[in-house]
Amino acid sequence: MSSITLLQMRGICKAFPGVRALHDVDFTLRKGEIHALMGENGAGKSTLIKVLTGVYLKESGHVDIEGKRVSIRSPHEAQENGVGTVYQEITLCSNLTVAENIFIGREKGAFVSWREMNKKAEDILIDMGIPARPRQELGNCSLAIQQMIAIARVINMKCKILILDEPTSSLDEDEVQKLFVLMRELKGRGVGIIFVTHFIDQVYQVSDRITILRNGELVGEFEADKLPQVELVAKMMGKELDDVVNIKNIASSEEDGSVPLFEARKLTSAAGVKPYDFSIKKGEINGFTGLLGSGRSESVRAIFAADRVTGGTVKVKGEPVRIRKPKDAMKHGIAYLPEDRKSDGIIAELSVRDNLILALQTLGGFFKPVSHEKAQAIADEYIKLLNIKTASADTLIGSLSGGNQQKVILARWLLIHPEYLILDEPTRGIDVGTKIEIQKMVLKLASEGMGITFISSEIEEMLRTCSRLIVMKDRNIVGELSGVDMTQSNVMRTIAGEVQNAEVLQESI
Repeated sequence: MSSITLLQMRGICKAFPGVRALHDVDFTLRKGEIHALMGENGAGKSTLIKVLTGVYLKESGHVDIEGKRVSIRSPHEAQENGVGTVYQEITLCSNLTVAENIFIGREKGAFVSWREMNKKAEDILIDMGIPARPRQELGNCSLAIQQMIAIARVINMKCKILILDEPTSSLDEDEVQKLFVLMRELKGRGVGIIFVTHFIDQVYQVSDRITILRNGELVGEFEADKLPQVELVAKMMGKELDDVVNIKNIASSEEDGSVPLFEARKLTSAAGVKPYDFSIKKGEINGFTGLLGSGRSESVRAIFAADRVTGGTVKVKGEPVRIRKPKDAMKHGIAYLPEDRKSDGIIAELSVRDNLILALQTLGGFFKPVSHEKAQAIADEYIKLLNIKTASADTLIGSLSGGNQQKVILARWLLIHPEYLILDEPTRGIDVGTKIEIQKMVLKLASEGMGITFISSEIEEMLRTCSRLIVMKDRNIVGELSGVDMTQSNVMRTIAGEVQNAEVLQESI
């Protein structure tokens, strides 16, 4: 890592009506380093990035790039100063080729030399070690490759400062490692990389230094290898971790021998889920686990009828029922927080209040609208109950942080008092503090008798939260683990086919 300073931001301040987003924040990036920018949702990370990229205008402070004072008032000016950004959600065109995506918007004149463009794209792909072809349609590439192509695009525009905003949130472990190889390659070329992520383990895999923000203020800048993970979390949250180290102490009250809340036999769906059996009891937290693409989400979508059910039988509290659509599931006390909150969970153009009452209004029907007064009272109650950070119930939900959006969706379902709650990736892309809040809430709800299915791509989070794990591979259930058998190594062994279920595991010990 070089000691040459590439970027200096000093005394940056930015406020919005009623909110001080940044107060006197400093940030330094060196040439050829990967610098993690950490903090909980609402800490100021996004605002600082948007000041650097010209999306927001700072109110005070200054920015120097390579020792030169710059004034960045638009994303175009940021690009001209060598600042490039790759966001969590791919902003390229999936229906165009790889080459077209790399050069789109930079064509000269009315005519394009496709041969020349494809040749230049091929040279870039080879130079950066990206396993893609220039004429390949972007939509046919994996998410990791699409991220790499987005990076190739900004690097080809003479980017000296590369901002990666949650680039790994939708990638599996192998894809993450491929992206890290490219990041290290760019670091070796002298590019300064600002790495924004909620995955703490990943921070320590690739980062040289860490800057932590909290409540819009600078907590400090640290060498990554000198800051223990537990201290990083404590600094992000502003408190010690005595109350979160052993989160499962608030254990669920699973009732053995009782009639299952929900039971399915040979359940299948149009999404390709292979016939499977499943049940959950009152007070139980179970989870579907497996690698990306294993069928975890498809399985729970079939339970809620979010995908068309094509076979199988279902019982609720021992009684046969037919669940053909989500409203049927809701009427039987089933609630579902989807994996993709942006496309399936929220309506970004509506207020927090309107998003919160959606399930209640759906159950009431078109001819029984929830009054404004009742909706406002409900919103005020749940904003306080779940500590949702919003200026008011009228705030558009799309302007909230990911963690607060997730809390609104949780509030939506808690409002209708479900007996069985399905949570698919409820903590993805949100900060450590909110993750712990949600995990504690899940355990508390289970202790009060609610049945909960919990899905997370983070195995450690599953082990910390669930009392039983259903292991999936290729859209099949390949085993179940519970009790002392629930370890990360046993999950991996089950996926690999070495362990079929807990009984086989016991026999092998």
